[in-house]
Amino acid sequence: MRITVINGQEHKGSTYNMGRLLAEKLSGDVTEFFLPRDFGEFCCGCTNCFSKSEYLCPHYEKLKPLTEAIDSADVLIFTSPVYVYHCTGQMKTFLDHYGYRWMVHRPEEGMFSKQAVILTTAAGAGMKSTAKDIKDSMFFWGVGRTYTCGKAVAAASWDSVSERKKAKINAELNKIAGKVKSRCGRVSPGIKTKAFFYIMRAMQKKGWNKADVDYWKEKGWTGKSRPWKNKK
Repeated sequence: MRITVINGQEHKGSTYNMGRLLAEKLSGDVTEFFLPRDFGEFCCGCTNCFSKSEYLCPHYEKLKPLTEAIDSADVLIFTSPVYVYHCTGQMKTFLDHYGYRWMVHRPEEGMFSKQAVILTTAAGAGMKSTAKDIKDSMFFWGVGRTYTCGKAVAAASWDSVSERKKAKINAELNKIAGKVKSRCGRVSPGIKTKAFFYIMRAMQKKGWNKADVDYWKEKGWTGKSRPWKNKK
């Protein structure tokens, strides 16, 4: 099992430690990144990725190692502490660079057979809205299965988290790891994802962006081919 971890912060706090624990439970080959250390560029809104090609993004080369790690992984783990009820700014700007991969444009077919886990923590609240910031992208990327785990740790550091809370976190991560392992290699997207794909397919048949229309035709998706039926 190949695992790629994207940490929405550089410090190794509670959220990072949850990600580390989950990766250990999955027992795979782990590639890990920390934002903004490994990528911290802001999308400049040039629209080249949408209208022409993602290769024309001014940050393409800097983003490439993360993109390759995402594409080669079986499981994606995203960690973000709650910052004012949302994900970290560095996680947001990272995800901004993949707008061209949303199903409305040019989704990567390998995403439909991947699993993703979103982990969030806060001293008190905001985990749900933080997870949604990332989960939105997972859905529109076409990721086959996405799991979330948000915990109020009532602490500012992992060392300060009570043993009782750590035990509960460990138990929930065990459950998630079990689900991920049981589905690894045989993931298929749910009805909602497939339905949205078909809506986008109908739109791409008419077309408004040549780069997108050509992509869908090359993949055979406006015909009989489907990304969840193709090999990685």
